[in-house]
Amino acid sequence: MTNSTPPTIALDAHATAALLDWNALAREIASLLLQPQAVQVPARTVMPLAGGGSLFCMPATDGVVAMTKLISFTPGNAATPRATIQGDVIAFDVATGERRLILDGPCVTARRTAAVSLLAAQRLAPNPAGPLLIIGAGVQGLAHLQAFAAGLGVREVRVASRSAQSAQALVDEARSMGLDACVTTDIRQAALHCPLIVTCTPAQAVVLHEAPRQDAFIAAVGAFTPHMAELAPQLCQSMARSATIVIDTEHAAHEAGDLLQAGLDVAQLATLAQVVRSPWTAPRGPVLFKSCGWGGWDLAATRLALRQCGLATEHG
Repeated sequence: MTNSTPPTIALDAHATAALLDWNALAREIASLLLQPQAVQVPARTVMPLAGGGSLFCMPATDGVVAMTKLISFTPGNAATPRATIQGDVIAFDVATGERRLILDGPCVTARRTAAVSLLAAQRLAPNPAGPLLIIGAGVQGLAHLQAFAAGLGVREVRVASRSAQSAQALVDEARSMGLDACVTTDIRQAALHCPLIVTCTPAQAVVLHEAPRQDAFIAAVGAFTPHMAELAPQLCQSMARSATIVIDTEHAAHEAGDLLQAGLDVAQLATLAQVVRSPWTAPRGPVLFKSCGWGGWDLAATRLALRQCGLATEHG
């Protein structure tokens, strides 16, 4: 008997990135948030591994496409040539059960995370043109640099990192994109200059203690467990009293270490879905957007990639 199942397309990181244009991905994320009845995203499964690592399983479906992201997170790889995040995103056709597409998991993670920050900045940043301060010069630093340049038109960037080599490499990348970029070792002074701030560190220590500008937009993406934090408690408490805090999803209520360690009632904060579904305008005063990650973001990236490959299945 002949197997009529079409071959699965498996893409590497470069090919995956080519399918996930920054602005198109931000729009796809917004579109997914407008379909709350169709989208199902169970809580992710996190299995601890030896050496402080974790194995993540993140499934989601919109009734037509089913996907799961299976990735390992190995913090110890940060000091080696090996990636800290490795794995795949696998897409299935719900009607037939066929596996349609395999995407590079770290690439999807990087691009959907930065695209979520981009969408939040497009909707909420008081001064979206920048300049931009990036704290943390790893994979997410690069992704946010590219996303904010493409989606907000940022032209000036300052980079802070524990690693001078990594900071300079990200500055060199920004300059290759035609941006005005430099390394900074004084985060407080850089924050005075930059209304856009992204913190994307391993979240093993506080890196930002205050938001000195009234038009500041902070996207905090590094911490995704209760024990991780990049933002000082006093910063989060100050933002809760006199600014706007938005979380990516309600799951941040038990994952947003920055906010939880500051003693905030995270469950009462507005979500990005509420921003997208309501006639929000850019708030006056500082804005903190706290992102912890969600399988729905991976589903949005998968839907866009399937469409770009000509593999999208329409609702019957």
